[in-house]
Amino acid sequence: MIYSLFKAEWKAQNYLFLSLSEKKILPERTGQAYKAGLSNRRRRRGVPLTEVVEPVDFEEYVSSHAPGAEPGPLRQLMEFPEDDLELLPLEKECTTLEPPLPEEEHQRYSTMYTPHNSERQRERQRGLVKQTFELDEAAAAERQDDQDDAKRRSVSLDDTPRGSWASSIFDLKNSSPDALLPSVLERTAAEEMDRRNTDARLQGRHSDLLGLYPPPDEDEAVERCSLPEVPKEHCGQRIMVKCLSLKFEIEIEPIFGTLALYDVKEKKKISENFHFDLNSDQMKGLLKSHTPHTAISTMARSAIFSITYPSADIFLVIKLEKVLQQGDIGECCEPYMVMKESDSSKHKEKLEKLRVQAEQSCSRLGRFRMPFAWTAIHLLNIVSSVGGLDRSDPDSDSGHGTWNERKKKGFERMSVGEDMCNFASFRPATLTVTNFFKQEGDRLSDEDLYKFLADMRRPSSVLRRLRPVTAQLKIDISPAPDSPHYCLSPELLHVKPYPDLRVRPTKEVLEFPARYVYTPHTTYRNLLYIYPQSLNFSSRQGSVRNIAVKVQFMAGEDPSQAMPVIFGKSSCAEFMKEAYSPVIYHDKSPEFYEEMKMKIPANLTDNHHLLFTFYHISCQPKQNTPLETPVGYTWIPLMQHGRLRTGSFSLPVSVEKPPPSYSVLTPDVSLPGMKWVDNHKGVFNVEVTAASSVHTQDPHLDKFFTLVYVLEEYSFPFRLKDVIITEANMEGELKASMAALRGALLDTCVRFLHQLLSKLILLIVYPPVIAGQIVNLGRAAFEAMALLVNQIHKNLEGNQDQHGRNNLLASYIHYCFHLPTTEPMPVQFATLSRATARPSSLHLSRSKSISNSNPDLATTPVSPDEEVERIIGSKLLHEELALQWVVSTSTVREAALQQAWFFFQLMTKSMAHHLFLSSKLDTPRRQRYPDRFVDDIAALVCAISADIASRYHKDVELVERLNSSLAFFLNDLLSLMDRGFVFNLIRSYYKQIANKLHTAQNPSALNALRMDFTRIVCSHEHYVTLNLPCSTLSPPASPSPSTSSTTSQSSAFSSMVQDQGVASMFELSVPFRQQHFLSGLLLTELALILEPDGEGVFFLHKKAISAVHSLLCSHDADPRYTDPQVRAHIAQLYLPLIPIVMDSLNQLHDFTGKNTHADDGDPDNSNTISQSVAMAIAGSPLPHAKANPFAGRQCSSLSAECSRTLLVCFLWVLKNADAALLERWVSDLSVLQINRLLDLLHLCVSCFEYKGKKALERINSLTFKKSQDMKARLEEAILGTIGARQEMVRRCRERSPYGSQENVRWRKNVTHWRQNTDRVDKSKAEVEQESVVDGNLATEASLVVLDTLEIIVKTVVASELKESVLGGVLRVLLHSMAGNQSALFLQHCFSTQRALVFKFPEMLFEEDTELCADLCLRLLRHCSSSVGSVRSHASASLYLLMRQNFEIGNNFARVKMQVTMSLSSLVGTSQNFNEEHIRRSLKTILTYAEEDLELRDTPFPEQVQDLVFNLHMILTDTVKMKEHQQDPEMLIDLMYRIAKGYQNSPDLRLTWLQNMAGKHSERGNHAEAAHCLVHSAALVAEYLNMLEDCRYLPIGCVTFQNVSSNVLEESAVSDDILSPEEEGICAGKYFSESGLVGLLEQAAASFNMAAMYEAINEVYKILLPIHEANRDFKKLATVHGKLQDAFNKVYNQQRMFGTYFRVGFYGCRFGDLDEQEFVYKEPSITKLAEISHRLEEFYSERFGDDVVEIIKDSNPVDKNKLDPNKAYLQITYVEPFFDTYELKERITYFDKNYNLRTFMYCTPFTLDGRAHGDLHEQYKRKTILTTSHAFPYIKTRINVIHKEEIILVPMEVAIEDMQKKTQELAFATNQDPADSKMLQMVLQGCVGTTVNQGPLEVAQVFLSDIPDDPKLFRHHNKLRLCFKDFTKRCEDALRKNKAMIGPDQKEYHRELERNYNKLKEALSPLINRKIPQLYRTLPFLIRNRASQQHLPEQC
Repeated sequence: MIYSLFKAEWKAQNYLFLSLSEKKILPERTGQAYKAGLSNRRRRRGVPLTEVVEPVDFEEYVSSHAPGAEPGPLRQLMEFPEDDLELLPLEKECTTLEPPLPEEEHQRYSTMYTPHNSERQRERQRGLVKQTFELDEAAAAERQDDQDDAKRRSVSLDDTPRGSWASSIFDLKNSSPDALLPSVLERTAAEEMDRRNTDARLQGRHSDLLGLYPPPDEDEAVERCSLPEVPKEHCGQRIMVKCLSLKFEIEIEPIFGTLALYDVKEKKKISENFHFDLNSDQMKGLLKSHTPHTAISTMARSAIFSITYPSADIFLVIKLEKVLQQGDIGECCEPYMVMKESDSSKHKEKLEKLRVQAEQSCSRLGRFRMPFAWTAIHLLNIVSSVGGLDRSDPDSDSGHGTWNERKKKGFERMSVGEDMCNFASFRPATLTVTNFFKQEGDRLSDEDLYKFLADMRRPSSVLRRLRPVTAQLKIDISPAPDSPHYCLSPELLHVKPYPDLRVRPTKEVLEFPARYVYTPHTTYRNLLYIYPQSLNFSSRQGSVRNIAVKVQFMAGEDPSQAMPVIFGKSSCAEFMKEAYSPVIYHDKSPEFYEEMKMKIPANLTDNHHLLFTFYHISCQPKQNTPLETPVGYTWIPLMQHGRLRTGSFSLPVSVEKPPPSYSVLTPDVSLPGMKWVDNHKGVFNVEVTAASSVHTQDPHLDKFFTLVYVLEEYSFPFRLKDVIITEANMEGELKASMAALRGALLDTCVRFLHQLLSKLILLIVYPPVIAGQIVNLGRAAFEAMALLVNQIHKNLEGNQDQHGRNNLLASYIHYCFHLPTTEPMPVQFATLSRATARPSSLHLSRSKSISNSNPDLATTPVSPDEEVERIIGSKLLHEELALQWVVSTSTVREAALQQAWFFFQLMTKSMAHHLFLSSKLDTPRRQRYPDRFVDDIAALVCAISADIASRYHKDVELVERLNSSLAFFLNDLLSLMDRGFVFNLIRSYYKQIANKLHTAQNPSALNALRMDFTRIVCSHEHYVTLNLPCSTLSPPASPSPSTSSTTSQSSAFSSMVQDQGVASMFELSVPFRQQHFLSGLLLTELALILEPDGEGVFFLHKKAISAVHSLLCSHDADPRYTDPQVRAHIAQLYLPLIPIVMDSLNQLHDFTGKNTHADDGDPDNSNTISQSVAMAIAGSPLPHAKANPFAGRQCSSLSAECSRTLLVCFLWVLKNADAALLERWVSDLSVLQINRLLDLLHLCVSCFEYKGKKALERINSLTFKKSQDMKARLEEAILGTIGARQEMVRRCRERSPYGSQENVRWRKNVTHWRQNTDRVDKSKAEVEQESVVDGNLATEASLVVLDTLEIIVKTVVASELKESVLGGVLRVLLHSMAGNQSALFLQHCFSTQRALVFKFPEMLFEEDTELCADLCLRLLRHCSSSVGSVRSHASASLYLLMRQNFEIGNNFARVKMQVTMSLSSLVGTSQNFNEEHIRRSLKTILTYAEEDLELRDTPFPEQVQDLVFNLHMILTDTVKMKEHQQDPEMLIDLMYRIAKGYQNSPDLRLTWLQNMAGKHSERGNHAEAAHCLVHSAALVAEYLNMLEDCRYLPIGCVTFQNVSSNVLEESAVSDDILSPEEEGICAGKYFSESGLVGLLEQAAASFNMAAMYEAINEVYKILLPIHEANRDFKKLATVHGKLQDAFNKVYNQQRMFGTYFRVGFYGCRFGDLDEQEFVYKEPSITKLAEISHRLEEFYSERFGDDVVEIIKDSNPVDKNKLDPNKAYLQITYVEPFFDTYELKERITYFDKNYNLRTFMYCTPFTLDGRAHGDLHEQYKRKTILTTSHAFPYIKTRINVIHKEEIILVPMEVAIEDMQKKTQELAFATNQDPADSKMLQMVLQGCVGTTVNQGPLEVAQVFLSDIPDDPKLFRHHNKLRLCFKDFTKRCEDALRKNKAMIGPDQKEYHRELERNYNKLKEALSPLINRKIPQLYRTLPFLIRNRASQQHLPEQC
């Protein structure tokens, strides 16, 4: 009965896909977002942006405006395709060769959809051309250099003097130029030049800009609706087990094996048995008589097991059986335990005897088995210990599998929680099992087995102590392949592929999952498993000891009706009629472990039953004793009240054969005259289980299906248990059974989900007619469906997609649901036949039993009148669903709302299916559905919108789901219904939300919902068509057809530019929003979000921008829109995006900040203090400062990622929009707006600049990878609450404004598979491909900017705005040249630059000096490019620049000066500057000058030659600098020398000082950098003073003396040599007041970094008068603030300045450094060892390890004693030295470390040459060094120019020592706060017993006798006074210590006092002895310094 009910479900050959938009080639359903427009525009629009305009009546408009275009791409934009809705068959996959059902078929339906993803994007990026970037070329060359690294030879500075003119000319004449550009020297008209440039620019362009940009963030893709999986049977992780061989020590009989999996923790057998036979042919031959025929299916030796819930507790249990023989198990096992093959000679006779016995047993008892032995394998050991497993996370590679598969896997894995048990991937293992345990006859049950298995895991396992049965079983365990060959299903069907039916098969073993698996049945399965458990015949009389149970499946009571449905085991027939359990010898109450598997018929009747017959088996052959004697019978009827009986049974056993008709009763019924064992008690325990897709085994489902069956068959009355079903009570019973469905077990509901839903839908669509009355079951069925769907959702949370849709339900709608009209319906269900449009015949015969051979029953015709009567009852599902939903209340309405998506999708599918079946696809949309249905839809949408608006803050998860479900529903309706009506539904939704927004507590949350909604609606396949892209912008006043469609103007394809002007096309005007309704909504959302004063919180920005990006991506990837004309029409829908982005300029991230390094031509040098930074500080109109729109604002509100995406969308519109249209728009813009547009283009250049392969390799992922914006997350967390479950389901999409209970870290961790997107282990090829894509993106973005600049130039030429705009254009152009650009772009860029300069020369040569300087720098930088084509273009541009400058004023002094300065700047700052390349460029320029016929007779060629040769000279210096690139001191010396060489050229000197500042900053020498800047400022001041005498400006270098005494060297040379008025002299940007201010500001900043705060004050003393004179109070406030900070730091901060060392170089290896001495300034706390190591290592690398030696002492070096082949370094620590008068001035720590010129070091020595001797012979040499300049200076090492030595005699040495000791004591005593430890340490050193010999010994040596030499009298007296002072200080210290100590230190103190008193006593006579001669009245003794032996200076 149930089978006949389900048979339609099992007829499964095809799925039928109903495709709403089958032609979907869209890579992505794209989305909505919030778009920005400012209030100044709002006022012009009429209807405010916050309100939605009334849309155009779409259907009316389309019908009244005939498409004017020819059929083709443009025509497609206007119309939906005719085949928009199709019904497509998809063959349902059948996994087996034979269909699972005999003579059955099936069909299904679904929709299709291809998502856009990064995979497809990568596909589109495959054929990209690799762009050439100098950055990559340089990096490659650098790597090459590193590989060929040779030892560098040090070159002396004087080895290579600056080259002579002659040598320069010679070098240049012999070099070769780059290729000359054709037509550079030709004179061409400007128009022709522009035309050529434009044509060249448009060639080979990449059409698909967004294909180069990283794909949209999948987290944001709310419109992405993943395809549900095709319903298929469940399958867990699969392992394959192959049984290879089984060997025993003795081979005497056949042994049979069984494998099965057991889960110890769950105490459950988790697979059916797999039987295998590894016996030799000889052994098999012993059983030939019992198995005449062996089916190949029973010869399998390998099996595939499925494990759904992997765990550490799973065992593979192997049981062995043998043929029954006399004796218990122990006796039969004995030979196997004792005998060994090696002992065969010993046991020969015994073995022979055993073989004979075995043969006899096999021939007589071959049918019966007995238990033998068992063992088990712990699977975890196999998986985890095989070693180096490939433990790849199954979720990790999102490249494979659908989103749902990954999700499902993630869910399964989370349920398991045991990562280590991964049976899907481990290394295959071959095991040899050697130990088996013999079976115990009384411990065979599964319960005993679980105990054994649990015990096996313990180290002290009881089993291990038992004597084993030794054997060798070899098995292979490996992960199963995906589609193994030669496989049989559990039903023994051949699984594809099965190439040859004769090959030994592998069997799929059916799994019995440890826990519920929620998967609907999709194939037919009907298996029954019988498990006899135990039998108790202890009270049974007679010979009943060796008991076998025979099981049969009976179709009736006659013995012949036993059916062959029992699966054979191994080496036997495929199916048997009977099966026997193994026999336990001499046991009246045996336990069993047997499993019998049956394939039961589909239609069971009351007569089908299981019959159990019990036999006593006679093991010994006796006369007159039969082999088997029946000793009992029992049975189980299988059907009862229409239900299959399964479960555990305890059955009584009858002694006699059961009487006739027994099968309809159970054995529990006591039949008269029957004898029962043990008084009819239950003595036989058996378990019956079913694996069936026919029998639900659930009472609630069974009752419902049975009642539906009764209704279909109209078989009243019907007995159902105790109730008789009649026509009268049928309705009540059916409704009650529907209501009771909620009580059914969830896993059963899921397994029969498809059948359940189909029957409920059937009852809605075809209300049954009972007793002539139509019974409306719609409401009850709707309720049951809503509650069922809800229950499934709640309980299966993990099995959902990102929209919270349960995959099981989604796949049902997608594949299985169809309107039940495709076949003649059963008796009382009305249907419509499409062919005749009249009811089809409906009667089915009432036969109850349906034969297998013909399950489809014949139909019986009835009269037409009856049919018409019945048809009244048929309904349309979508109409009924809408109606029921609208009228539903309370719990049912809530349940439907919770799963609105389900009912929406059901309605959509039904509506589409209905259109198809009723042939209404060609009907006008307004006539497709009745008005009442349309009204119901409107009411439903309105009610749900209201729910969303009112419940958004309470039911967060529900509202999110509801919102997206509604959006998808409306999206689908756009394909089915009147589109204008759907637009109005969207408008009603917007109104509801807008009304709520005013009062909302959390408007961001509502905004987010509305954005998601719009994005989903806009993701329609025909989104472009829905926006009427080709329509006029003035919709007809009334939508009547009278609006003529005859003229081309009113046709839908009227011209692109409308009469009312272009302006309204570029703003969100009312006509725009009406005509382009969806696009208008999208851009309005963006405009509102980006308003600076709006509510645009961060995550909303991301949402809004991502929506637009996603839509544009889909247009780019859509093959329908490849035509440029079509693209232009589409871009028209987004024109307002341009002003929106312009208005949000100040909110964009500042990308220019990242690229300051590019301005200096040095990509690796980000720390260089660039000129642009200095000028930005000074506020000068420098290109970057000028064009940087970000200077005046606090901070950007958009993240880098959002800004970048918004800018790429902006570029997309500029690229694809019609150029003529853009021109007309630009011509209407004000100067302010054009400059804003230029600022935006400037930002675009920085934003998309190429980062280089090196950078990609370094971070090993795209530069702008998805950034986890913490600010957005925090905001999200603060804004509300969201459940963790929903969060997990949505996989942490950062799209929700809710989530305060949200732990951000947790959320990150849930996303296991997203690690893939963030992974950083890309292969070399991937990085290579990424750099290709990145390079193409940078090139295309820059070219779009260039196109736009050309448009701007074109439009402003005619207007008066020229001057104010052209400078901005050139600045953007220069900025783009400054970055890392491809050779392709640079060629076009130079062409544009040449045209610009040609058309507007006055811009460079008459106005802004800065532009000329900047242009020269850029061109020269590219002249040194490693790419030939770039050099060619740069040289041509530079030559033309000179030529034009010359033509204007007959010389080109300005260009000459700027070029020279630029080259100096480049040489100084760029590390990868290549002089070879620039030499070629210079030669190219020379060649142009020689070939320029027009100017041949002018002074021009000669001037060019002079300039070129001067530049060449600078290059020679460059070569030298390259030599010393690794020697920072030498490099700075060289730069210093070059700067000095430019003493007569202030501009160039300034450039080199700047270069030095940059190098110092790089190395962290901030003090030196500051001094370079101070020197620069002094130089500027000097020349400003020469130009004009301005009282508030410094009067030259003199003013700077307080900052540095070195600065006077910047004094200007006399006026007659140099005049600042000369053209091109002092023309740089710094020779101005603002330049001076900028330099001083930078100097102050560097002093601040160097912690020299006092110097800041001196700098600001010069700066303040300038600000005061300018009344710049803002800057004055800043300066005073900085001064306050500086002064605070002076007394609050511990500072440490530099450490100084004297370094002497000796040896000719050092070239001009030989015998030179320098003082080096090193960072504070540098140890002598550090600098020694650094210099030794550096010079060893250059000269070789054995060449360099460090002289360890500081004695004078004798050059003659040195090895001439070696290089010697002498390094000594020196301290600043001050004369006594100086110390009065130098009070503070800073004073003693600033402006230092003299240094001192001491060398101890004795007269006999030793360094140290006794006190009386210890001398000391003090060496005082004077340097050429004061530290800090613009260098870190300065030459020593003077050296003085002072010798101290021993007594003077003693005086210095005692003074030092006394100072230490005084310091420790007066320290505040007091430090007792320090004090005691110093005291101990002075008076302690162990050391008091120190001071005492000094006194005794020098004071015991008065010296003979009168010259020493004063020293003697001074020493005596020192000791007096010393004892006084000791006393003070002891007093202080006494006051500070605690009681515990008193004894210690007393000891100190005792020592002091002893010392005092010993010293007393010595220090009181005066030299009488000193106190006589004598002539004053003049100190004779002869004793101090002045030594001659050694320089």
